[in-house]
Amino acid sequence: MAIPAGWAGRLAVPAIAAPMFMVSTPDLTVECCRSGVVGSFPALNQRDNAGYAAWLGEIGDRLARLAGETGSDPAPFGVNLSMRRGNPRLEEDLVTTIAARVPLVITSLGVSAEVVSRVHDYGGIVFHDIVNQRHAEKAAAAGVDGLILVTAGAGGHAGRLNPFAFVAEVRRWFDRTLILAGGIVDGRQIAAAQLLGADMVSMGTRFIATREGAAPDAYKAMILAATAEDIVYTAAMTGVGASFLKASVRDWGIDPDDLATAAIDPATRTVRHGDREGKVWRDIWSAGQAAGAIDDVPGAADLCRRLAAEWRGARA
Repeated sequence: MAIPAGWAGRLAVPAIAAPMFMVSTPDLTVECCRSGVVGSFPALNQRDNAGYAAWLGEIGDRLARLAGETGSDPAPFGVNLSMRRGNPRLEEDLVTTIAARVPLVITSLGVSAEVVSRVHDYGGIVFHDIVNQRHAEKAAAAGVDGLILVTAGAGGHAGRLNPFAFVAEVRRWFDRTLILAGGIVDGRQIAAAQLLGADMVSMGTRFIATREGAAPDAYKAMILAATAEDIVYTAAMTGVGASFLKASVRDWGIDPDDLATAAIDPATRTVRHGDREGKVWRDIWSAGQAAGAIDDVPGAADLCRRLAAEWRGARA
């Protein structure tokens, strides 16, 4: 088990603030890195490649200034590249990623040995999202440096497997970095994930409810009001299993317990109700079961410090 060697001494707690579509921002990314947590964002949070390149430049400049002011390197940052078929920006975004020498690339919805090799060529690290053993084996064969096990209860695109069972199964044969995602909200759970055999955790829902996150205030308030049972897991929205807030689904006149009859087009991720048309992610909001344990909207730096203190206390 290992955290990447180049990250030694740069993490206050072994955690990644997950790249969240339409939520993660440069401010959230930088504040996490400044506080010893790996910050990240999806390349597709910018409408075009030029905007993505601008964000990379901004983040790189801010982290370099921070290193100069403090005399020490902040935590590394990462970007998510969607490998799904039909992503017209993949090659262009990959070229931009390579030019910026992004420290961590998180791939999802498909794995490519060529992409892994091109990131490795400049010294970058690749972690890959997986939801089952078959995906884990394919990603390992492609040469990824770490596997993010997206387990039952995670937000966004998620799996169905129990974290105890999934970590134990993959750890039997995978000796690179193992990252657990799904239902994690505090430092005690980060320590517990390490006891299970993971090296790090990835946390999404907890970071939606931060001041720097780009989620609308109503979205954050809905997370604070939710319980774990207020999350619906379905493939009806995007064609791939994902978790959503039931209250957000109901706001569009859709019964979350009867999605088969809803006016949803997973190919275009469009929902319709009467004369209204909306988009999944933008109008129907995602969250994981961790929402049931979230009751505040702190600044990202304050949250990271809290996570680190809880983690240290649990380990002690």
